[in-house]
Amino acid sequence: MAAKSGSAIVLAGGRSSRMGSDKGALPWGEATILERVVAELSAAFDDLVVVAGASQAAAMPGSSAAGARVVLDTGAFEGPVQALRLGLATVRAEVAFACACDLPFLNARLALALRNMAAGHDAAMPLVQGRLQVLHAGYRKSCMPALDAMIARGARKLQDLAAQLDVRRVGEDELRPYDSDLLSFFNVNTPEDYAHALRLRAKSSP
Repeated sequence: MAAKSGSAIVLAGGRSSRMGSDKGALPWGEATILERVVAELSAAFDDLVVVAGASQAAAMPGSSAAGARVVLDTGAFEGPVQALRLGLATVRAEVAFACACDLPFLNARLALALRNMAAGHDAAMPLVQGRLQVLHAGYRKSCMPALDAMIARGARKLQDLAAQLDVRRVGEDELRPYDSDLLSFFNVNTPEDYAHALRLRAKSSP
């Protein structure tokens, strides 16, 4: 991988209601899932921002150690629209990769590619199994007015952002050279997802 450059954002302030506990704090080897995400992105980006609620931030020593800046969401569980807006306002670069904290198989090469694909657009969003992956995408700061408008009207569903932007939709054929199995998009929303992720990890370990 080339020398580190650019910005990335990790959104870590969700309720984790379907999991029943903080998804980012789930064990992953000798670290947590959040720490694994931060470490992976820190290998590729020299400016990394974790947007978190106060409770998550207090439990993230590994993030600081990896060189990430932790910024607090203005209120508890404000949702991904506000968190992405805060992240984009905080990062140094004009374009940033942004993702959720519950992606244990995140691939930094793919993250960099998506950041680069956003050039000339407001965003570059993968289209996987017919669904736009808005929490695994490249975003420009030009998205901020649309995010501001959503916040002003109380809209909390980040999926609705795409219709308001110039989006480069990235198909699976373009994604597979960086991640042949598209495991980067596997997130752990439920205990069943987490158990499956652990089985996949064990299967891939030497």
